[in-house]
Amino acid sequence: MNKIFTIAWNMVKRTIGSRKGFLTYILLPSIVVAAIISVTGGMENHSATVLYTNRDTGAAGQHLLAELENTGDYKLVPRKDEAALKEGVIGQEGGVGIWIPAEYTAQLAHGEQPQLNIYELRTTETSIMFKMKVNTIANEMLQTAQTVHAVSGGTGDAEAGFGAILKQAGQHHVGSTRTDYDLYPRETLGVITGMTLMFLMSLVTSTVSLIMDDRRGRTMMRMFSAPVRSYEIALGNFLGSFMVGVIQIAVVLILGKWVLRYDYEVPAYLYFLVLAAFMLVSMGIASTVAGLVRNPRNAGMLNALILTPTCMLGGCFWPLSVMPDYMQKAANFMPQKWAIQAVDIAATGGGWNELWLPFAILGLMAAVLLAIGSAILRPNETGISA
Repeated sequence: MNKIFTIAWNMVKRTIGSRKGFLTYILLPSIVVAAIISVTGGMENHSATVLYTNRDTGAAGQHLLAELENTGDYKLVPRKDEAALKEGVIGQEGGVGIWIPAEYTAQLAHGEQPQLNIYELRTTETSIMFKMKVNTIANEMLQTAQTVHAVSGGTGDAEAGFGAILKQAGQHHVGSTRTDYDLYPRETLGVITGMTLMFLMSLVTSTVSLIMDDRRGRTMMRMFSAPVRSYEIALGNFLGSFMVGVIQIAVVLILGKWVLRYDYEVPAYLYFLVLAAFMLVSMGIASTVAGLVRNPRNAGMLNALILTPTCMLGGCFWPLSVMPDYMQKAANFMPQKWAIQAVDIAATGGGWNELWLPFAILGLMAAVLLAIGSAILRPNETGISA
């Protein structure tokens, strides 16, 4: 056991004991994940800024603005005239602008559909949704106005009756209540978890490189000539990389939860266990790759072929639901998929009766890969071609 810990501690010192190693494997991932948390955390419950100019003196213009504000999706900011409205949109003071013309209520009351001018610097999801919402409200007011106009027979009381109906509609005596129990994982949590998993798996590069250096320099051969078994060498390398990963996980969690105050919606210990279980699988992959690679120059290339495709298939960059069926089936063999699924289950309030499956799969992957790595790790091939 002491031999295993000696090998593990030596790998920890070689990986993060230097300034370059600490910056590369501890500080840099923490800064990147912290930046992602800062950006995505600020996106939650964010209202789009809408600039407006209302020249209408009747009830329709006020009703339109009130309905837009009641959605809670928009922050309305007035502008004195159309020129100021355009300048504000060009200066990106708001994502979109709306111009309500004079006599808007009067034209609606006579059964006409006046033109609403909507200004946007570029087409975005916010601007498209805003135009759809404005069109919906405007069409509802037009239908109401046409009904009032038909009932009044075109008399002068049409505008007054139309304004009275809009006033009653604005009070929302009849409506619906939306009950949201938040029984779904936050979208930004998946992004943060995926990026964290990618950085944790990048430790495979350091592990493979160190093991290949030991083989090339015949350090591993000297270790095998000592009274040390092959599984002890593999387990020592495995444990050393795992310790580096645990340090990285702890730094990221402390920075995100207690420094940036980001709510993971998952208990800290459970989030730590998920990342630690994934790290076990990553170390198993590292041991297997190190045992398979014979040419040191191929180590980086093989690791790139492992890191990027598995993160893509595992859902680190996008939801699995957007991928074709055959790729979703292939994702079942990726540890990232099960780690993200465990976080999603915990975020929706699931207990260990649901969490046992992803944890069991991650544990099985780690055990199998470590066993394979221990069996194929041989010191007598230096990888140096004649």
